[in-house]
Amino acid sequence: MKNTEDFPLITIITPTYNSAHTLADTLESIAAQDYPHIEHIIVDGLSKDDTLAIAARFPHVSKIVSEKDKGIYDAMNKGVQMAQGAIIGILNSDDFYAHPQVLSQVVAKMQATEAEALYGDLVYVEPENTDKVVRYWKSGTYRNRLFYWGWMPPHPSFFVRRTVYERLGYFNLQLRQSADYELMLRFLLKNRVSVCYLPSLLVRMRNGGASSASWKNRLNANREDRKAWETNGLKPWFFTLWLKPVSKLRQFVAFGNG
Repeated sequence: MKNTEDFPLITIITPTYNSAHTLADTLESIAAQDYPHIEHIIVDGLSKDDTLAIAARFPHVSKIVSEKDKGIYDAMNKGVQMAQGAIIGILNSDDFYAHPQVLSQVVAKMQATEAEALYGDLVYVEPENTDKVVRYWKSGTYRNRLFYWGWMPPHPSFFVRRTVYERLGYFNLQLRQSADYELMLRFLLKNRVSVCYLPSLLVRMRNGGASSASWKNRLNANREDRKAWETNGLKPWFFTLWLKPVSKLRQFVAFGNG
């Protein structure tokens, strides 16, 4: 592995827990990348299925840690703190990269723009038929005011230089559902980290998720989203947090018209 100015090492962190059903897709998508300087860290929460055995079959995996944790964001923090790469991305165990050029495109764009962070597009796919797209999350060019309109970039497509984590901190474990949202608010809106948009499909994500499973979960997520703003001394507009789930409807419309 190398970490040079021209060809920086990129670290991908995958948190796992009983992920045997989907993990192989994730690992195969990373193994297929045409960018040669990849560190892949798997942070497991003491899985009871074949997760670790599946991970061990992939020689590109740099490190596997399996120990008790405090949830997925704690696992992400552990991975970030272990990372040696100049650029860090997080790919969950039920997501996978859309094509073999994802990481080479990410590195090239970040090098060309000298951006500290980058994000791209994502599609939601059927869990058992990952060729079937059900939503298209087209992120669009970044502007600070977009957060006030309920916008956020898809976290699996979000790549950040390691120095930003070292300077601005890690995932806030007080937030169980919205720690990724809080981190992006902190990095992009509060601290104005330089960011660029890569207008390309980077990640395919299996459809589903606790925050959208019911109105009760959505209300809990809304409370956490508000705490994410308050934690950073930011004040959303009165409709911001309700626009956040509503904005997802555009992903269905965009896909349907595409």
